[in-house]
Amino acid sequence: MPEYQFALYDEAADVVLAEAHTGPLSWDGEDGGLPGGIDAAIRRVVGERRAQAEPDTLCAFAAEVAPTRGRGGLAAELLRGMGELARRHGLRRLIAPVRPSWKERYPLAPIDRYMTWRRLDGELIDPWMRLHERLGARVAAAAPESMLITGTVAEWETWTGLLLPESGTYVFPHGLAPLSVDREADLGRYWEPNVWMVHPEIGD
Repeated sequence: MPEYQFALYDEAADVVLAEAHTGPLSWDGEDGGLPGGIDAAIRRVVGERRAQAEPDTLCAFAAEVAPTRGRGGLAAELLRGMGELARRHGLRRLIAPVRPSWKERYPLAPIDRYMTWRRLDGELIDPWMRLHERLGARVAAAAPESMLITGTVAEWETWTGLLLPESGTYVFPHGLAPLSVDREADLGRYWEPNVWMVHPEIGD
């Protein structure tokens, strides 16, 4: 679905500064009708495209900014671009299963509690969620099992830089939640949690 992907490009430097990945789906507007997370949303997008269903909502899957450009306001431009993309395709809403950027600091905190934490000034504690909210989005629902990542024990040891000597749960660098390891099955399972944020309905 190339028509739902875009990039911010610096022509003078001939470099991609940021990129956005999205997909269209149908949603009834009720928080209870949101997909279970990224995995479920992707399945819905692909299934509806194959069934030639008529979508009404744009779902954000990723907003990626080059590390050297992290503080240039490009993340906000990507979100605004997603809203414009939804408008161009005649979609009513923009929703996002947000990966909270500070959740890795609190991997043991349940996502449904973390998403409610606010600073003394009343703004959300999480920077990425806070940006969405500043652009008008609201916190809608927790997605504790948004994206499943599995691998062998050896693969997880390579990915995390940790030794995983026995079965159990492990906190690992940059993980938003614990990793579950079963050495007998030679399997590590990690469910990445996200937070659904719903942006205001899009006008014509």
